[in-house]
Amino acid sequence: MQKKMLLWSIAVVMMTAMLGIPNMVMGADFLIKFAHFQPAQMDQPQHVAAVAFKNFVEQQSGGKIQVDIYPAGQLGAEKEILEGLRAGTIEMTNIHDGPIPTVFKPAVILGIPYAFESPPIAWGVMDGWYGQKFNEAMLKETGIRILAWSDNGVRNFSANKPLKSPTDLKGLKMRVMVSEVYLKMVQAMGGNPTPIPWGELYTALQQGVVDGQENGVTNMLAAKLYEVQKYYTLDGHIYSWHIVMVGNKFFESLPPDLQVIVKKGVEIGKVIERGLVTTQDLMAANILGDKGMDVVSLTPAEKDEFRKLSQQPVVDWAKTQTDPQWIDDLFKAIAEVQDQLKK
Repeated sequence: MQKKMLLWSIAVVMMTAMLGIPNMVMGADFLIKFAHFQPAQMDQPQHVAAVAFKNFVEQQSGGKIQVDIYPAGQLGAEKEILEGLRAGTIEMTNIHDGPIPTVFKPAVILGIPYAFESPPIAWGVMDGWYGQKFNEAMLKETGIRILAWSDNGVRNFSANKPLKSPTDLKGLKMRVMVSEVYLKMVQAMGGNPTPIPWGELYTALQQGVVDGQENGVTNMLAAKLYEVQKYYTLDGHIYSWHIVMVGNKFFESLPPDLQVIVKKGVEIGKVIERGLVTTQDLMAANILGDKGMDVVSLTPAEKDEFRKLSQQPVVDWAKTQTDPQWIDDLFKAIAEVQDQLKK
């Protein structure tokens, strides 16, 4: 599996390089300001996907669409980006799932821990009927159109000691995103969740404001968190998403042929980002080990200890925040995809 994903990743990077020939878009009919939150580096999957999208769309549209990429949160924090999509001041974004419940409450389901056993199951659920239902409901309620469920990787805990069981979390101040569902999860495990904005995380760890945090390999690299954390524990508590969105008023202002080009460009970016992120996740021991971290693997039984403590309390809480049918349908869709993959 690792070898296949590595070969896939190499292939998509080569494809991106071929697409990455600079274009001069003169007199474009439409401008897409595309905001994302990773550094403008080619080891950052979100940025690689954005560059591929830009070059595909500009080339295929014959210069009718110009795409300007704004990486590393240049256009503002997550809440500002979502507001910009609704107001029409920003056309597109690739944004992580954490802040989505602030505009669409059913998105709390995205924080249910240990819901997906593997990336193919997660992809099957959100590319299938459940994801389509989610997309349509969010569009109706917010005016934001989801074009693709991309990939933010599997989130794992890091600290300055190995976390082999939930008891190891007791007493630790663990940084979480500014998201209530993450607070509930860490509390259920016995840790002390401390919301800290992404841009302040490195300093908070360096100064001991918090003892640990949770993120995927890509984000560990992006923020150089390996410099201020010793152990990375592969508990895989959350399958995290990057979600490609467009303001619907802008999208519907495009002629149908240009809408198709945008959709195709997003699909290419999705495949690239999923391949790169999954490869990084599978090679966590190699990548972070080379950076000086000790990567701790857990047995299925050890992972189950974390799941038993955290999943049901988060599910119970989520059902107080949104229609419980969203949660019931999620687990139904997961079971269906699991069955399909066994055939």
